[in-house]
Amino acid sequence: MAAPNITDLLRRAAASSNNTGIITYPSGKTTDGLKTSYNQLLMQAEHNAKSISAISGFKKKSIVLLHLDDLFDSITLFWSVIFAEGVPCISTPFTNIPAQREKHMRHLHSLLDDPICITRAHLLAQFCGQSLLAPHTIEEFSDLQLPPRVAIPTIAVDSESNPKPHVNGFQSQTSFLPSDLDDLALLMLTSGSTGNAKAVRLSHAQMMAAVAAKCEVRAVPLGAPFLNWINFDHVACVTEIHLQAMYLGVDQIHVQAADIVSSPALFLRLLSEHRVGKSFAPNFYLAQLRKYLKTEEGLLLGEKLDLSNLHWLSSGGEPNVVETCEALAKIMAGCGAPDGVIVPGFGMTETCAGSIWNTNCPEYDIQNSSQFASLGRCMPGIEMRAVVISLEGTPEVAPAGHPGFLEVRGPIVFKGYFNNPTATAEAISSEGWFRTGDQAMIDSEGKLNLIGRSNDHININGVKYLPKELEAAIEELSIDGVTPDYTVCFSIRPSGAQTEQICIIYLPSYSPDDANARMSARKEIIKATMLHTGSRPRVLPLNSTFLMKTTLGKLSRVKIRDSFGKGDFKELEDFDNAQIQAYIASNTARPQSENEHVILQQLSETLEISVEDIGVETPIFDMGITSIHLIQLKKKLQACLSIPDIPISVIMTNSTVRSLSEALENLDKPKEYDPVVVLQKDGDKKPLWLFHPGIGEVLVFLGLSKYLQGRPVYALRARGFETGQTHFKSIEEAVRTYHAAIKAKQPHGPYALAGYSFGTMLAFETSKALQANGDQIAFLGSFNLPPHIKDRMRQLDWSDCLLHLSYFLDLIGSDIDALAKQISGYSKEMALAEIARLVDQDRLLELSLTTEALGKWADLAHDLQSMARNYEPSGSVPVMDIFVAEPLSIIAASREEWKRTRLSKWSDFCESEPIFHDVDGEHYTMIGEKHVLSFQKTLRRALKYRGL
Repeated sequence: MAAPNITDLLRRAAASSNNTGIITYPSGKTTDGLKTSYNQLLMQAEHNAKSISAISGFKKKSIVLLHLDDLFDSITLFWSVIFAEGVPCISTPFTNIPAQREKHMRHLHSLLDDPICITRAHLLAQFCGQSLLAPHTIEEFSDLQLPPRVAIPTIAVDSESNPKPHVNGFQSQTSFLPSDLDDLALLMLTSGSTGNAKAVRLSHAQMMAAVAAKCEVRAVPLGAPFLNWINFDHVACVTEIHLQAMYLGVDQIHVQAADIVSSPALFLRLLSEHRVGKSFAPNFYLAQLRKYLKTEEGLLLGEKLDLSNLHWLSSGGEPNVVETCEALAKIMAGCGAPDGVIVPGFGMTETCAGSIWNTNCPEYDIQNSSQFASLGRCMPGIEMRAVVISLEGTPEVAPAGHPGFLEVRGPIVFKGYFNNPTATAEAISSEGWFRTGDQAMIDSEGKLNLIGRSNDHININGVKYLPKELEAAIEELSIDGVTPDYTVCFSIRPSGAQTEQICIIYLPSYSPDDANARMSARKEIIKATMLHTGSRPRVLPLNSTFLMKTTLGKLSRVKIRDSFGKGDFKELEDFDNAQIQAYIASNTARPQSENEHVILQQLSETLEISVEDIGVETPIFDMGITSIHLIQLKKKLQACLSIPDIPISVIMTNSTVRSLSEALENLDKPKEYDPVVVLQKDGDKKPLWLFHPGIGEVLVFLGLSKYLQGRPVYALRARGFETGQTHFKSIEEAVRTYHAAIKAKQPHGPYALAGYSFGTMLAFETSKALQANGDQIAFLGSFNLPPHIKDRMRQLDWSDCLLHLSYFLDLIGSDIDALAKQISGYSKEMALAEIARLVDQDRLLELSLTTEALGKWADLAHDLQSMARNYEPSGSVPVMDIFVAEPLSIIAASREEWKRTRLSKWSDFCESEPIFHDVDGEHYTMIGEKHVLSFQKTLRRALKYRGL
């Protein structure tokens, strides 16, 4: 008995009497579909096979390159070649860049051994400039025809008579039993993102096994059709939709990608009208659907949609943002979609598309506080592992939760590339493991989490960053002038540079001569990149000619990077530079005094930004300045201007060169204490007030504030840092001062306050004072402090305050428990001398601190914390959000114990149940450089939940 192959799928579907088949919507015509039954497709394919067999040079197993831009053309010719016993190879779209297009065609001619090529007459112009590929056109064959298509009327989504097929069960999962047949059925071209395209050999047995396995992942309602809008050159169209729908004997609907991408409403209408059970949407399109369904038009359409049949909206091709999946799933649930409708997955051409699936999204990912969705577990027919290379050079399986290189194998994994034994040997081990090239982690639940391609990492000063995370951070800001989902990040190494530089490519939505929009987009991208990496990027807008996407929403990072390196974008770079320089020349205020010249020069050197790019009215916080930059600038200005000491607060409260110059000229004049430090001035959202920790300083908030775009951020700094200022004597005095400062800056609520450690107590008491004045408290955040603190405050003597301050400033190492016991009971002089002996002198110099200044700072910290020795919390606030980090070891043995025995006590002082948020890091590092990126996401979600 002959082994089954994919022709059996079509024959079985054609033999069915239920008239199922293929429904297509031609490009631009989305009101009425055209239907062809599987039986009609079979008959036409068998007829066309004779015409193809008659082509000069054709023989059994001849390769036929199909270069077509219509889905129905592709489906028909695919089966026609199969029934002619040829091997179809589906061509990918050609690039718009002539030199690259010619190179690609030369490569295809060589790789595919001078293939027969079939195209449409209107595509012939793409083959100009070369003579190796000589295409035939469908139009030149008198007998080569498309099967008949019958119009089917579209049913209005708001019609009362909208038919809803009775769902009385699910599709049978009876499968073909694939044999060991490894007969070549199809060649699919890879994207060529890592070089020249390779031709993946897909066998009959492999595709049959894959299609049967996909049905085991998730059942869809009986008779529910599949909806596709991916081009046929992508394996997901072939196996995920076309062959699987045929296997189940259901209708399949095909719509041109351009029509779907340009109209989320059309996609939603078709899902509802056709009662679709399975479709596909990559992350960029999920974001579009979410955005549309929140518009007035989308809300109206959403009331009429019925998505109850949609059980499988698969998503792949790019990382899925958990927040997007969560938000869209909730909206779709309101339209009847079941839980877990969005199914992220992993697959490659080599694995017949999706083969590893997360069927518990977003619930699983929310529980794990993930930014990007897990890709789940293997379906039948494939196994996976993450491997690391041992010191002996042999692969070893990485433990659960540890990164490694992803490898897969099994019946649905290909056996090699066509005509490329070198690539095959590099890709497939002797044990049959396919090396995917992805870095991944398989967690303790056996679920896959991708980290990135092995060649994706950006290495800046020894620190590695993932492009997808930086791209997501930029996209998240919805920057005006930047087209969503067209941002690409990669690293370059300029000639003579000691380290890599980040390059950001984006597609502008503004006209080329709009200099204001160009500069605004550039500034926001630079700011976002510096916040994420601390490095200033090269930013370049490109037009759509150079930023062509696949229908999965993928841009080839490697190809774009290579083109950048070759100078393919030089003309656009020159134009961009000319526009930037012209704008700066006409819009940037230049120095008018010697002090302004000096400050501008020192700021330029500190931030490594050209002097020409900075104006004296440019806010320095917009340039990505960090706390270390502030300290370095302070030291440079003290030396250049011969000023013994410039308080950090003066630089922070005078955030332009001009205002700082004026402030330094008046530095000797008495200045009234102002507790408010403006970390971020502008924004439409309600301000966030941040209360200093026990050391009294607010530099710790600088990194955090920059992520809170669109919201004024103010920090409250303790009194006593400047000469002549006294320390606070009591909590009541501090609260009165801070309350008055808040009311002067923000007269009306609702108010959002948060305190870091000791600052939580001050924020709590100030919230009560505001509430007593009739003001609304909408948010009160505790950054890892319980309500009862007096016992801990009584434990702290002056030497403890000095020790913790030194640790907080990263002057001493992390093992402070033994040191605390050693210096406990020391006099001030002895404790300071011991710490001075141990501190990192380079770090002390970097912070522009002396031992004497460190001692004075410890005086302030001790006085602040001594105020709380008899503190007893009382009263209540309406809401509270508690951010839980790893506690100090002296306080609690674990995070769970810390939360259960100490932090949970806040419920006694809150009128509603407090919300707890686990965050990364320890008490002193939770909002530091290492963890601020993850912390700010949690904080922003909490503020959003509270309506802020």
